[in-house]
Amino acid sequence: MADSSERTEAATTILVVDDNEANRLLARDTLQDEGFRVILAEGGAQGLEAFDAHRPDCVLLDVRMPGVDGLAACERIRALPYGHDTPIIFLTALRDVDTFDRALEVGGDDFLGKPVRPNELVVRVKSALKLRRLRTELQEHYSLLKHQRDDLMRLQLQKERLMAFVVHDLKNPVNSMDLHAQLLLRDKALPENVRQTASRIRVEAAQLNRMILNLLDLSKGEEGKLTAARKDVDVRSLVTNVVGELELNAEARQVTLKTSLEVDRVRGDEDLLRRLLANLVENAIRHAPAGTAVTISTTASGGATLLRVRDEGGGIAPELREKIFDPFVQAESSTSLTRSGRGLGLAFCRLVASAHGGRIWVEDANPGAALCVSLPS
Repeated sequence: MADSSERTEAATTILVVDDNEANRLLARDTLQDEGFRVILAEGGAQGLEAFDAHRPDCVLLDVRMPGVDGLAACERIRALPYGHDTPIIFLTALRDVDTFDRALEVGGDDFLGKPVRPNELVVRVKSALKLRRLRTELQEHYSLLKHQRDDLMRLQLQKERLMAFVVHDLKNPVNSMDLHAQLLLRDKALPENVRQTASRIRVEAAQLNRMILNLLDLSKGEEGKLTAARKDVDVRSLVTNVVGELELNAEARQVTLKTSLEVDRVRGDEDLLRRLLANLVENAIRHAPAGTAVTISTTASGGATLLRVRDEGGGIAPELREKIFDPFVQAESSTSLTRSGRGLGLAFCRLVASAHGGRIWVEDANPGAALCVSLPS
């Protein structure tokens, strides 16, 4: 048999071992479209038989399977005389450090989370095959690269775990702050200056809660798990709620909130759209000069609803108009301070627009900037 480094891609064989038929067929169709020969196996035991019969160039191996699971199958493949250098890519929905470490321990080369994205699957398989060739030629360099890649993957998994802990542990004290502020406001004998302070606490608690939820949803978005539960949404009620929530914030900055609504209803996820609008309005208030207005408008445009939030501040430089929607990116200039709070609000807005099949962008408002969201009808 010719060495795999000498084969054409069309002659390269990929073994897919997964007890889920839909997963097997998705992998088969994706890889065959790229010219690979694909062998399918329904479980670990069948996968070992197929490996012995076909000597594949790469193995895609599900971790959790009845009988012989993926980890055990990997160990047995690595024990074979001809199985020690075949790339093995684990597929799993278990995104935790223990599973990752165990997969490396038994000899896995890569670790791909489910649900698998077809484009990412192709890239990972091609990379694994290329790394196999490089490993033969440059073993020391490969070992260093693999170690660095493994450290980065472990760091990513630890970051996801930390994010989940942070979101969970922060929500409770923030909700407690808001509850105590509400209890204070129920006291009719409370002095006016104390009432104003309690109201301000509620505004800031709402902002913190949005930031926490943004962080959680951005994490879901990275994993492809954020979906929009669409239904008929009353736009006027949505805008009224957001304006009421942020009116005190606007008054403190001497900014007026205005609305111009030509579209009354839209299909979308009401909670996601409310938080999207709150992030956009809060961002606009932050950059609107005292004595100016922030305007919220809706119009119909080519079969879609166009939502605009406009301020009259210093605007956004053209070279920053795409970057401000990236997580943790903040646009600053002499006329416009931070354009996204802690760098999460506008990233969340882009995620919501995408989940609805729409998009978000920046327009000049002369003066100021208008953040525009297009939502398909």
